Amino acid sequence: MKIRRFVTMMVAALAVVLCVCSCGSDDDEPAVAVATQVAGSYTGNEVIVVMGDESSNGTSTYVFAKSTDVSIDMTIPEAGGMGPMTIPSLQVKNIPLTKSGNTITGKLASYAGKVTTADGGEKAYTVSNVAVLFNDKTAVVTFSLKYGNMPFAMETTFTGTKK
Repeated sequence: MKIRRFVTMMVAALAVVLCVCSCGSDDDEPAVAVATQVAGSYTGNEVIVVMGDESSNGTSTYVFAKSTDVSIDMTIPEAGGMGPMTIPSLQVKNIPLTKSGNTITGKLASYAGKVTTADGGEKAYTVSNVAVLFNDKTAVVTFSLKYGNMPFAMETTFTGTKK
C-alpha cells in the first residue's frame, strides 16, 4: 500500500512539473516596437494641391524615425526648389501609432514648428490633419501645411515604398 501511494505521489509531482515547464513562453519571439517596424526612408510620388489646383507632382523621399516605441517623427522633404519660394524640409514630431493586423496607422491633429530658411531667417509652420498608413513596405501620408504667411494651405498626399 505504501509503494502504491508513493508511486501515485511521484506521478502527480511529475505531472505538475511537466505542466509548469510546458506553459513557459521562452519560445516566443520578442515583440518589435511598432515605431521600429516602420522607421526608415520611403521614396515615391508626392502630390501638392493649393486651392484645388495641383502645384507639384513628383518623386520625394519621406523619412520616419522612431520617437518612442509607439510614436514616430516624420521629415517632410524640401519642396519648391525655386530659391526664395523653396520650402525647406520640415519636422513633424511624435505622431502616435496603432497597429491592427499588418497595418500600422498614425494620426495627429496638428503640429506647429519653426524652421530656419536659406537666408537665415526663421519661419513658422503648421502641419495639420496628419494621417499615415503603413502596410508591408508601403507608406501613405496625407496632411495640410501652412507655411509662413501663405494665405492658403497646401494639401499633400504621398505614397511611397520603403528603401
